[in-house]
Amino acid sequence: MTALEKLDTKNINGKYICVGLDTDIEKIPDYLKNNNDNIFEFNKLIIESTSKNVAAYKFNLAFYESEGIDGIKQLERTLELIPSDILTIGDAKRGDIGNTSQMYAKSLFEHFNFDATTLNPYMGYDSISPFLDYKDKLSFILSLTSNKGADDFEKAILKDGKKLYELVINKVNDWNANHNCGIVFGATQINELEKNITTFQKLPVLVPGVGAQGGNLEDVIKQFMKREKMRLLINVSRSIIYKDNSNDFATLASDELIRLNSIINNCC
Repeated sequence: MTALEKLDTKNINGKYICVGLDTDIEKIPDYLKNNNDNIFEFNKLIIESTSKNVAAYKFNLAFYESEGIDGIKQLERTLELIPSDILTIGDAKRGDIGNTSQMYAKSLFEHFNFDATTLNPYMGYDSISPFLDYKDKLSFILSLTSNKGADDFEKAILKDGKKLYELVINKVNDWNANHNCGIVFGATQINELEKNITTFQKLPVLVPGVGAQGGNLEDVIKQFMKREKMRLLINVSRSIIYKDNSNDFATLASDELIRLNSIINNCC
């Protein structure tokens, strides 16, 4: 099953939430902190409690790389737990010149065997193309992100009056010959989402920023439903995995995931 097929299958079955496993040792329950496999054990319990209702899992690599080789090993073990029909995203935001990108793509798609990754497009097509050669994978390309710093570059106005992120979306549509491109569009950018959603065409969309960053789930979903466009992943990290800090954290994480799926499927 290709990455796009995994996404479509989950969406057809009413599952849109991507759980971000951005596991921070300082934030996990106290009873796990002294465990030598603390990251793995925390992830294991979250996956066991959420896998029936999740659309994807996203791993921000910084949280694993920061723990050195041990963090990488716990990431590898975690990936082995995920059922084969669930999309996995290596959130690396890569993007470099050709030979380097080839190695990054090989690492993410062959060594770790992620189904998808996130890419930074600002070095141009040759920094993206090695990832797009993996036709069964998905590459979510940063377009308009949810952070305040998006104003610094992404919203810069070009000579033709378009904003830089709008040019990126147009380029990603051009690069989508293998139907393996997507975009990242922040939930906090609701006015820009309403204005630009028709330009997404058939691109899958990864939407960060719901929950702790302040994005409103209902507002985002309404924009997609109005246009019958639902090739969609809503990323939620902290407000699911750190919903509770007791021994029941995994059960309460599952309850929160079910609640969010219900909001989406009952919206509009």
